[in-house]
Amino acid sequence: MFEDLSQKLERVFKRLRGQGKISETNVAETLREVRRVLLDADVNYKVARQFIDDVQKRALGQEVLQSITPGQLIVKIIRDELIKLLGTSKAEITFSPLPPTVIMVAGLQGSGKTTFCAKLARYLKTQGHHPLLAAADMHRPAAIDQLITLGGQIDIPVYSERSASAPVVAEHALAHARGNARDVVIVDTAGRLHVDEEMMKEVETIKTVIAPHETLFAVDAMTGQDAVNAAKAFYDRLNFHGVVLTKMDGDARGGAALSLRATVGRPIKFISTGEKLDALEKFHPERMASRILGMGDIVTLVEKAQEHVDAEKAAKLEAKVRSSQFTLEDFLEQLQEVKKIGPLSQVLGMLPGMQQMPQNVSLDDNGLIRIEAMIQSMTIDERQRPHMINGSRRKRIALGSGTTVQEVNKLMKQFEQMQRMMKTLGKGRNARRLMRDMKLQSGV
Repeated sequence: MFEDLSQKLERVFKRLRGQGKISETNVAETLREVRRVLLDADVNYKVARQFIDDVQKRALGQEVLQSITPGQLIVKIIRDELIKLLGTSKAEITFSPLPPTVIMVAGLQGSGKTTFCAKLARYLKTQGHHPLLAAADMHRPAAIDQLITLGGQIDIPVYSERSASAPVVAEHALAHARGNARDVVIVDTAGRLHVDEEMMKEVETIKTVIAPHETLFAVDAMTGQDAVNAAKAFYDRLNFHGVVLTKMDGDARGGAALSLRATVGRPIKFISTGEKLDALEKFHPERMASRILGMGDIVTLVEKAQEHVDAEKAAKLEAKVRSSQFTLEDFLEQLQEVKKIGPLSQVLGMLPGMQQMPQNVSLDDNGLIRIEAMIQSMTIDERQRPHMINGSRRKRIALGSGTTVQEVNKLMKQFEQMQRMMKTLGKGRNARRLMRDMKLQSGV
């Protein structure tokens, strides 16, 4: 998410921090570079120009130029202006005081509307709601079947009629929700490959019939300025309440996220960060600004960990660490817990400074999968007593996991290093000394 944009901005800021003295000249040069980076990320040129003007007004004050750390102050100003551009505060869904709350989702075909509907239903279910999905996309042949399949995966009912018109399906779904104690109705509507009059008339009719409390526009984050143009067209006809950015786990340059709020005046409410139905995040402008500037997003990472990590298992692990009984069985369990939080690249991307890592470092999950395969190819005794794994056993493990003996040897060496660190943690050794040992062991 925003990797390319973040890395380019980090290079610009690194040059700025390296300046012995900050002047109006090098501030202007820095901001020209930032503007170029924003345009490369497909940010709307008017939005980029206004953003740079706003930053420049604040950056050229005497308080900044005479500061002891002017480079850091300018980065802070850019972060503040990014937050303003993205929306200053998170925007919540509007719930009706008299259920059911009706949420209509619109957007172009291929933008991820149907999957988002299921993700939103799952999210609301975790918040204590009882949602109903309504399949009102009558134009795409597989849309109804797709929504029914997704609803089955999260145990949420889907209302559908295959021969009725979309407005009728939406109206009947609303009546069905009232009669079956469903407090939220999420209506999936039809899209096209591009904006056309027939589609617009249909979604306008649906909106008139069901009077949604919340209308959300789903947009593919990878489409850049096309996303902004589509958002304008839909906003003119639907006056939607908020935006959903989908496919943020792809090669998103960031232009849509930075342009939408300024161009249509509506907040981004959710971002979709993967294919799994739990890969949905509420949009927090201040957290997103920090991610873009390479400052990480520890708060979201902690929230994800709290949602996915088993507290009882974590307590047991802590007890094992304290008693120096950490085994390969525990290591496998922790790998599986990490996988629940999300792809490794996303998890590490929430840590500060990750944009400064060498670009040839792989952050995909293949390495974790291979480690998992090697441990699962071991017997229970081998996992609990790794010291018994001799040469012949290593050959068998490599053969069973589709890896090489060298990879098994590397895993065993890394695990021995980890065990030593765990013993250190259990003894409560000085943190600075522990960090030194970790750096030496990892070769950093």
